[in-house]
Amino acid sequence: MLRKIPAACAAAAAFTAAQAQTTELERVEITARHYDNAVGTSDAASQGTVRAELLKSLPALRTGELLEFVPGLVVTQHSGDGKANQYFLRGFNLDHGTDFATTVDGLPVNMPSHGHGQGYADLNFLIPELVDRIEYRKGPYFARNGDFAAAGSADILYRRTLDVPFAALTLGQRQYRRLVGGGSGEVGEGLQLLGAIEVMHNDGPWVVPEHLRKSNALLTLSGGTRVEGWSGSLMAYDATWDSTDQIPQRAIAAGMNRFGTLDASDGGSTRRASLSGEWHRDTSTSATRLAAYAIDYRLKLFSNFTYVLERPATGDQFSQQDRRSIYGVSASHAVDHALAGFAARSEIGAQLRHDHIRVGLFDTQSRETIATTRDDKVRETQLGLYGQTSVELTPWLRGVAGLRADQARFEVDSLFNAADSGSASDHLLSPKLSLILGPWAKTEFFFNAGKGFHSNDARGVVVDAPGLVAARGLELGARSEWLPGLQSSLALWKLDFDSELVYVGDAGATEPNRPSTRRGVEWNNRYIPLPWLLVDADLAWTHARFANADPAGRRIPNAVDKVASLAVSLRDFGPWSGSLQWRYLGSGALIEDDSVRSKSSLTTNLRIARQLGAKAELTLDVFNLFDRKLDDIQYFYESQLPGETAPVADRHVHPAEPRTLRLTLRVDF
Repeated sequence: MLRKIPAACAAAAAFTAAQAQTTELERVEITARHYDNAVGTSDAASQGTVRAELLKSLPALRTGELLEFVPGLVVTQHSGDGKANQYFLRGFNLDHGTDFATTVDGLPVNMPSHGHGQGYADLNFLIPELVDRIEYRKGPYFARNGDFAAAGSADILYRRTLDVPFAALTLGQRQYRRLVGGGSGEVGEGLQLLGAIEVMHNDGPWVVPEHLRKSNALLTLSGGTRVEGWSGSLMAYDATWDSTDQIPQRAIAAGMNRFGTLDASDGGSTRRASLSGEWHRDTSTSATRLAAYAIDYRLKLFSNFTYVLERPATGDQFSQQDRRSIYGVSASHAVDHALAGFAARSEIGAQLRHDHIRVGLFDTQSRETIATTRDDKVRETQLGLYGQTSVELTPWLRGVAGLRADQARFEVDSLFNAADSGSASDHLLSPKLSLILGPWAKTEFFFNAGKGFHSNDARGVVVDAPGLVAARGLELGARSEWLPGLQSSLALWKLDFDSELVYVGDAGATEPNRPSTRRGVEWNNRYIPLPWLLVDADLAWTHARFANADPAGRRIPNAVDKVASLAVSLRDFGPWSGSLQWRYLGSGALIEDDSVRSKSSLTTNLRIARQLGAKAELTLDVFNLFDRKLDDIQYFYESQLPGETAPVADRHVHPAEPRTLRLTLRVDF
């Protein structure tokens, strides 16, 4: 985006403005259909925007895999597809989202003090066809981002209008069926109404069919213009499923089907409904945003990861249940001004969120409750205030300084054990600094530093855990367009956490851990050698360790060392288009002494599409093209199978799906 220069400083900034205009023209010509990552558009080499055109060019097996368009981020699944995905980024096994903050059209996805895991981020309510863009940032360098954003964040933005109404039907192997449709139009003077609906069913390759059924709907009313306008949205999502959880390697070696299960009654159900609204005003020298939301959320999850280790007579199945109402508001105002004679832009903002939660952990057998481990009412309120100023110091040097203040209050009322009740609060100041140098020869350089955090589960905080866990990050980066058609960025980064402490939802207890340090290199490339050919190549290497010595070892379990992807896309090649994508997830230590490691995986996906006239398109997606026997996730822990007399430490795996074909017919009206 072009930086706005106030009239009072126009003369001093004329050269900078001319440079920005030149950069913008080049960006539009080369890459605007897919990316907004050109020189002069961001404050860090690891920040960018992915456009809808790219989202259409590559297939996604699951909805959450849209986040894999964020370079270096890998999305997998270790249980039923109705559950939140597993995320990996910058040496973090992010579990279900603990250190990666996600929003959809301004609505927060991550759930604090969640029944299954802190920061749980379930993206299954997302309708991919409505996505306009994904704005991503990595590292704690951005004042707007608060809880869960230490490793990174992504804002997924929906469209307010559709070019034409559409309907798409997808049929695939193993009873996969999906129908989605949407449209928009004027419903009054200056008013636009957009509606969309999605229904889907899938059994998957599992011995016990998944019976995933989900329905999704969106209704958005908007008015005004891009300069000044408003919108209000209603969203509703519902899903039920039977899940196949991870199984031990020894069971597979003994002849068990790798797609089988040791507890056929595992599964879950969830629903989410929301009402949200926003108002904005942009002038030549200022920008104002106001937003508010209310979310109603439910989850019942039934899992069994240890089989008969703890309860031989009934099995170890347990249920995690979460029922909450979420309310939030945010406001920001940015203005152009002069600072000591330099062109500057300052922004202030406030964010308030309150979660009213009923969360519990129960022993179950075939989804019937037989005992209670925890049953709590939780009230959690977070307030964040931030300010930042960007200053054009010279035509080749820009600085961004910011400060964020966060306060969190936690209240727990235990309905099962009064000793678990209590209240606590915590606060944190997070300074941010970025320096952007250049461009020279269509190349710019970045220095970024900042402090971020994630909150801890309230049930642990009121006992003895810190409320907000600080992280400190540094990054040196570069972005270049010296070769026509190529955008290339390089980032060297470091991120330190005060503690890897987590609240273990599977056990209902806080698990202490040591401080950690991570460092790595990311190299991302977008190349358009020909108008109809796009090449994406990303490589990330990470060194992740606990910061202090311990006899158990310094490796962080499930911290993957290497991630890489390569995609070649053909677009508008006559009536044809298509893509071939390779994704590599490297090995990582499964226990602290590195004596057991996960196996790396290489997945290949193919998409071929053909236009059928002006208003129809047929698309074939082939996932795991070469039908490799891969694992989506691997863990190492103790479990006990029926018939075993003692626990056994073993590798536990959840297999990736075999070769899977899906055919989609889309029709525009």
